[in-house]
Amino acid sequence: MAERISFPEVPLLQVRDLEVRLQTHRGPARALRGLGFELARGETLGLIGESGSGKSLTALALMGLLPEGAEVRGSIRLDGQELVGMPEAQLCRLRGNRMAMVFQEPMTALNPVHPIGRQVAEPLRLHQRLSPRQARAEAIALLERVGIARAAERLDAYPHQFSGGQRQRITIAMALACGPALLIADEPTTALDVTLQQQVLELIGSLVTERGMALLLISHDLAVIAQNVQRTLVMYGGAVVESGPTHTVFGALAHPYTQGLFAARPELGGARTPGRRLPTIAGTVPELADLPPGCPFAGRCPRTIEACNAALPAPVDLGGGHVARCIRLGEE
Repeated sequence: MAERISFPEVPLLQVRDLEVRLQTHRGPARALRGLGFELARGETLGLIGESGSGKSLTALALMGLLPEGAEVRGSIRLDGQELVGMPEAQLCRLRGNRMAMVFQEPMTALNPVHPIGRQVAEPLRLHQRLSPRQARAEAIALLERVGIARAAERLDAYPHQFSGGQRQRITIAMALACGPALLIADEPTTALDVTLQQQVLELIGSLVTERGMALLLISHDLAVIAQNVQRTLVMYGGAVVESGPTHTVFGALAHPYTQGLFAARPELGGARTPGRRLPTIAGTVPELADLPPGCPFAGRCPRTIEACNAALPAPVDLGGGHVARCIRLGEE
């Protein structure tokens, strides 16, 4: 009997050399530069960085929701199917079905003139061809699952009649309606208080585990990422400057930008000297049109030398899946 040969499972999501060029009032700008990562079924991946680093743009590129006029190069494969260049009609059959997104601000993600029951039921009717009665029953079940009390009674209520935390739960119900393989959560707890933040994150985590989904969690909150994802990508200037298992990235802090983010983090109960100011990263995130040709962090980095401006540094393998892009790694 011939020996059975096993092959490694193909990752659910494969991003290779992703480049996005946007049209700005100052001309074309490279918004994403050589982005590449993989995400397996059931795996959780975090994306961190300052505002303007390219986190939300990455999510929009994955969903095929980039601004008009954006130029995309490279490859995005979902279950082996190429998304870059896919006709809009085909993308529409995937969005809300095989891949879904929880947006940062639920009040803008929900339509104010339609009751929430209709909005949660819409993807069920569109993608799964359920009847109005079936879709309504499933919408009630989804809303109950995400913690909306008296869901059957509130199905005909409008978004403004719910609290911020409840609206976020409703957007999660919409995203999960068709059981997507990939869930993208873009700053899902930004507008919520600490208690609600924890509840929403626990809800997303339990649903990911329960349904075996892959999760891409975008946040500027280092604690949220540390507690909720297995792997982390650190983004700056449209490029991933450091990546790896979360505990390794947060423990080693190899890239100067990652070091700067952690140094600027307030520590409750920490041993900081009273009255001492927190360290800051010099300067501000440059506009897309002003990004340096080499390392995107050049200029703001205290270790910048002339060679940093020559080209985007190649990724350096630090072992154990930990990678960083810096030509001065290992120097004292």
